[in-house]
Amino acid sequence: MKMAKILGPKKVQRYSAEFKLKAVKLSQIPGVQVQDVADALDIHPFMLSKWRKQAREGLLKARVGVAPAARAQREVRQLAELKRQYTLLREEHELLKKAIRFCSARRARSSRSSGRSGTGSK
Repeated sequence: MKMAKILGPKKVQRYSAEFKLKAVKLSQIPGVQVQDVADALDIHPFMLSKWRKQAREGLLKARVGVAPAARAQREVRQLAELKRQYTLLREEHELLKKAIRFCSARRARSSRSSGRSGTGSK
């Protein structure tokens, strides 16, 4: 008989104001989606949206002005582009699988019908 594992309280990650502001700045880059930044930083998109609201309201402040590095911006853009490409490739792959199934089924039907007509004419 297995005993249920007793879990303690869930650990809550605390993020610094600097980290939050960097995340907000990255999410404000034109062409970058909140979801992509959240995925890249391994945080929930709702949390990032909450930080964005706090920043807009002036509730989120860092000790020093924080500007995202050009490299980080470029990496986030690349990540977003790769995700879009991956999604497109998955859709194309699914479409090809459907086409193969359709052609296989059609071929099987035509071979059965040609086999029947062949036996019926003898």
